[in-house]
Amino acid sequence: MLQLKEFNPGLKTVGSIAGILIASILAFYLLVIYWPQSNPYERVEINIPKGVTLSEIGDILKEKSIISNKRTFTMAVKSLGHEKNIPAGTYVLNNAINNNAIINQLVYGAPSLKKITVLEGWTIENIANQLEAKLKINKKKFLKLCHDKRMVRLFNLQGNSFEGYLFPDTYTFAEGVDPYLVLTRMVNEFSNNVSKSMEVQSQDLGMSMLEVITLASIIEGEAIYDSERSIISSVYHNRLKKGMKLQADPTIQYIIDDGPRRLLIDDLKIKSNYNTYLYPGLPPGPINNPGKESIIAALYPSVNEYLYFVARGDGYHTFTKNEKEHIKAKKKFQEVRRRVQLKKNKIEPERK
Repeated sequence: MLQLKEFNPGLKTVGSIAGILIASILAFYLLVIYWPQSNPYERVEINIPKGVTLSEIGDILKEKSIISNKRTFTMAVKSLGHEKNIPAGTYVLNNAINNNAIINQLVYGAPSLKKITVLEGWTIENIANQLEAKLKINKKKFLKLCHDKRMVRLFNLQGNSFEGYLFPDTYTFAEGVDPYLVLTRMVNEFSNNVSKSMEVQSQDLGMSMLEVITLASIIEGEAIYDSERSIISSVYHNRLKKGMKLQADPTIQYIIDDGPRRLLIDDLKIKSNYNTYLYPGLPPGPINNPGKESIIAALYPSVNEYLYFVARGDGYHTFTKNEKEHIKAKKKFQEVRRRVQLKKNKIEPERK
């Protein structure tokens, strides 16, 4: 005969309590995770700086009115195990009305990218200013990186800085991106635009690539229209062959503190290796970051006997073969400049 085991009501009670406890924990967990926040925006941009704590992230969100309850937000982040998984960057949150939606978009959403355009002829100083304004990259850190000679060698480049090697183009970066990544991207773009045939041509000219980029940067500083780049290049090539000083105004603009401006006679006396009015040959390095058209012009100058050029006042230049012709062209330009100045200073008569 089978014997029935004695029923223990205590076990049932313990099991019930455990079930209620588990259900309560689960309910609390879900409540915290999906806790509604006061975000009034369908779409809002938020910036998470580098090195901030979870508590500071909560403060940023609360200040922007994206959350109203910081405590449940931080609890939800910890419950999901994302306390250290929210990366720095600028994010766009869409319909983020509860903790779960906010956290998911911060952890798994890609940071929004910003465009930055580097113009032909910009110096590394100009680029640093733009990076600080648009991407909040520390200007001093970027400039220090650009002047690090060991870094230049690591990229297998010639020269004492990255001046000349930051290729002009439009780039996209996340806000607060590492300056090293920005530098690498721009230098790689330079390498992509300098072909093997260009390197061969520089050897045929008897020039190093540093010298080519240096000349290209001077051409970039002089030329406005592409049609004149190779002609301007030929003037400098002709002068170099004859051992004449280049007397390139852009090299002076590079060494004055308050440029660009109209140059004075005293500016031409500044003792600097970049002063092509004082010292023969090319300066020791590029004076800006030239575009591809100027690099090509430096490599493939026009064939002519021009040794001088002067502005015409309309963006173009007058090219001449000797000093006598050059003086005539200068006088003509000075007359144009005087007429413009008189027109600018002219006071219209009062209307009655």
